[in-house]
Amino acid sequence: MMLDLPSLMAAVPGEGSIPLPVLVVGIVVGGLIVFALAIVLLLYGGLWFQAYMSNSRVSFFSLIGMSLRQVNARLIVQARIMAMQAGIARDATASITTRRLEAHYLAGGSVMNVIKAIIAAHRADIDLDFDRAAAIDLAGRDVLEAVQTSVYPKVIDCPDPRSSKPNLSAIAKNGVELKSRARVTVRTNLMQLIGGATEDTVIARVGEGIITSIGSAASHLAVMENPERISKAVLARGLDAQTAFEIVSIDIADIDVGENIGARLQADQAEADMRVARARAEQRRANAVASEQEMKVRVAENRSKVLLAEAEVPKAMATAFRQGNLHAPGRPSGNGAG
Repeated sequence: MMLDLPSLMAAVPGEGSIPLPVLVVGIVVGGLIVFALAIVLLLYGGLWFQAYMSNSRVSFFSLIGMSLRQVNARLIVQARIMAMQAGIARDATASITTRRLEAHYLAGGSVMNVIKAIIAAHRADIDLDFDRAAAIDLAGRDVLEAVQTSVYPKVIDCPDPRSSKPNLSAIAKNGVELKSRARVTVRTNLMQLIGGATEDTVIARVGEGIITSIGSAASHLAVMENPERISKAVLARGLDAQTAFEIVSIDIADIDVGENIGARLQADQAEADMRVARARAEQRRANAVASEQEMKVRVAENRSKVLLAEAEVPKAMATAFRQGNLHAPGRPSGNGAG
């Protein structure tokens, strides 16, 4: 049966009845509200129901607000559910709420890494609250790996395998070189993870300690007989101060005898001394040759003076003959008695 608008208006009573335009607007608004509710239920109904069944109450308004703030609502709800199921969401020291999770997400942090790290720390009885875990994550450190390293220590090689030197080279007091490698077992110090030195600093400090300990040994044989003494001496130095790690143990994995640096240095010194002596002898020989040449020059000079003196003798004799001061043998002088 078809109903047109005039017949519908005629069917509506006069006074006390709702005008047709108002009724149409009401129907349209109600339809829009129902449509909006259907969209919201379609988009967020599954998340809301999942959170409700997990005893992690999240309202529809919170879910809608997350979408408006460009937050991954599913990620936040899953993190909240994980925290609630692990028993840390209502902990006074953790206080993990959706607002705090949203704030960490908007700051660029990894929400799931933080929640997993807090759960792992809670299971291992490690004191780690949400604020510290979020700070570690925002500082660029892998907070989950840090907690795992606290529970299960890791081993780092000294020197670093990525470096060009495969061994640490140190020289004992007797001049013998020892080449060694160490394995350092460390675990994360969560209290100093923010601002603490990294693995490179630990490797550098351990290498320096090993070189110093070997260098203070009287003989390389003492080090070869008891490498553990070197490990204990290095460990007692407190090399993990102000670092993000706590050194559990230092073990000498390999130690080999290298060159006899002391003997080589002595040989090099003797060679240098011999070269100096040769240079000095060569200098003395050169001085003697120079003196000899100088004496030869003086002899030649004196000979020339003698020749000049000999050349003056005939002149003197001629002058004496002319003056009558020189007479031939057996001939009387010109001014003598007749």
